[in-house]
Amino acid sequence: MPNTVSFNENYPEITKSDELYARAQKIMTPVTQTLAKGPGQYTKGVSPKYVKRGAGSHIWDVDGNEFIDYQMGIGPISLGYAYPRVDDAIRAQLQDGITFSMMHELEVELAELIHEIIPNAESIRISKTGADVCSAAVRVARAFTGRNKLLCCGYHGWHDWYIGTTSRDKGIPQEIKDLTAAFEYNNLDSVKALLDEDVACVILEPFIFDAPKDNFLHELAALCKANGTLLIFDEMWTGFRIAVGGAQEFFGITPDLAVYSKAFANGMPIALLTGRRDVMELFEQDVFFFTTFGGEALSMAAAMATIAEMRENNVPARLAQQGKKLKDGYNLIAADLGLSQYTKCYGYDCRTIVTFDPQAGNPMELKAFMQQELFKRGILWGGFHNMCYSHSDEDVAYTLAAYRDVLPLLKAAIEAGDVASRLLGEPVEAVFRKVTNAAPVKAK
Repeated sequence: MPNTVSFNENYPEITKSDELYARAQKIMTPVTQTLAKGPGQYTKGVSPKYVKRGAGSHIWDVDGNEFIDYQMGIGPISLGYAYPRVDDAIRAQLQDGITFSMMHELEVELAELIHEIIPNAESIRISKTGADVCSAAVRVARAFTGRNKLLCCGYHGWHDWYIGTTSRDKGIPQEIKDLTAAFEYNNLDSVKALLDEDVACVILEPFIFDAPKDNFLHELAALCKANGTLLIFDEMWTGFRIAVGGAQEFFGITPDLAVYSKAFANGMPIALLTGRRDVMELFEQDVFFFTTFGGEALSMAAAMATIAEMRENNVPARLAQQGKKLKDGYNLIAADLGLSQYTKCYGYDCRTIVTFDPQAGNPMELKAFMQQELFKRGILWGGFHNMCYSHSDEDVAYTLAAYRDVLPLLKAAIEAGDVASRLLGEPVEAVFRKVTNAAPVKAK
């Protein structure tokens, strides 16, 4: 009998997952198309590997086990799986076609909507992935400024100019690597040390989990303007979550360019580049950025429906409300158990992270143990609370009850110093080795 969202007696049965995994290993290297969804991110031996379906905030794996999902597709699911309003819009457009031989009217309608809600959207381009629009933003920034270098902070996709700053940099020419440097968030001096007359742009995630300190974002914007360097906000995680208008609306900063994907189409593949018209006009003749599927209609219909739902129901406020309950509840349980020095939950309420201090043991083993025990209790957890509109009061209350059940087990393992021996499989893996203080540590 498959597990449900309850305090199950046994760990989930994952026979079908393991069978699919064995078939994949014969012909796929690696087996995953998205690193954060792959088997290295889940405790081996206990965790399911393949999903069958989802509804609202819950998913069912191929063995029939049910889980509350706090990964939410690694970001794109902002309303919930199989959300009726969005799926109805997709089905309606499907009746009329998917991709066409001329521009589609939805391209204009979506651009008008984005122009209305994103502060810097004097001009809009539509594409398919976050990596697409990040690279287009960097290219047009180089063209506009006539400069070559760029500075980055956060994660920006798989293309050469960015991945050359990480530990997974094989296959990228040194000449490309030399043009990009990473700086530390909340460290303006680390930017000043790298900023010179050849820096075309600074691209960063406005926040990941840490809040900006000492007016960091505003000071960074002023520094870029004084140097003739364009400021690019990578809003893959902040856009349409912290506010419908993204971090630029939330913090009151208007970057020269901004990029969006993930949340605004509730799972459909679509991305946006917004920015100053005088910069974006270079895409007319001088800078090439076009792709066959850029005007694919199903994703644009999903985006229109998702954004409408977000505006009518103030979805960002709901994400923050439910996320705050989890964050505060986790920290209260940890404090009651005397674990506050070892583990905490922090971040902006719409997306928080649970961390483990090395003084308690190997953080990867501690995370794997938590994940193992939460899987048993019907919770799909990767260390984050990526909130969606469908996370109900019942989901939140049950999750806090599961934390109350699991954290004492973690405390006992920490006190005994034998966390590793309590793992039923191999611990989760780091995505990147950290090569500098400014190097990225996460991936999509």
